[in-house]
Amino acid sequence: MDDIDHYLFEDLGKDGDITSDSLFYDEKAEANIVVKDDCIIAGLEEIKTVFKKTGAQTELLVNDGDLIKKNTIVAKINGPARAILKGERLALNILGRMSGIATETKKLVDICKSINPNVTVAATRKTTPGFRKFEKRAVEIGGGEQHRFALYDAVMVKDNHLKLVGSVEEAIKRVKDKVKDKTIEIEVENEKDAITSAKLGADVIMLDNFDPKSGEIVAKKIREINSDILIEISGGVNPNNIKNYASFADRISLGYLTHSVKSKDCSLEILGNV
Repeated sequence: MDDIDHYLFEDLGKDGDITSDSLFYDEKAEANIVVKDDCIIAGLEEIKTVFKKTGAQTELLVNDGDLIKKNTIVAKINGPARAILKGERLALNILGRMSGIATETKKLVDICKSINPNVTVAATRKTTPGFRKFEKRAVEIGGGEQHRFALYDAVMVKDNHLKLVGSVEEAIKRVKDKVKDKTIEIEVENEKDAITSAKLGADVIMLDNFDPKSGEIVAKKIREINSDILIEISGGVNPNNIKNYASFADRISLGYLTHSVKSKDCSLEILGNV
């Protein structure tokens, strides 16, 4: 079973859609999926998969990543009425959630790149359990980047690691002794640890909860030590202040993209029997 199968089982269980199954036999129907907000659309390929698994066919009228106006019909669904109704809520949940994330990402990417064309906007692991890959894909559709997907694909030494290990120096030493082929990122909360991390060869230094002025000063000092180090800003970043970091950051990561955005309003409208 893949993720979509698990989501369908959450809705259908072993007994299925008992309402639709009691009302319909083999009737065919057609429906439109309408998005009722201006947005960057995301999740179309996923909803196509949903309806394929329930036994309906999907005709996509726009593409993931398109900017659409409110009340746009983005897809037409046809097939057995029961198949359409089985997939309705899951498809709309996915489409609304992913479109909300993609739209907000695009807004922040545009703000940042108008100031610094080279800066990237990244997601974090502050995602919905079981739905991470779809939320991260929505960020990419909106022009952002996934960043670290999980605990296994990059080293990120954070504040709680440092509290247990004792120092940035010891943390970097231990990591370099054991990990040879992964990016090493260090999260720091002060200038001293940032400079130490730069001198000890960290690949990425995350300036966590720095105000813009202090962050810019520390970023300059890091680059004087090693201009190849990627400088990331995180912690306390939001749509109102992100522009203040864009000029000197290489990457800005914020959990807001996946834990605080509002889903877009989508609906499935049955047109009738066919």
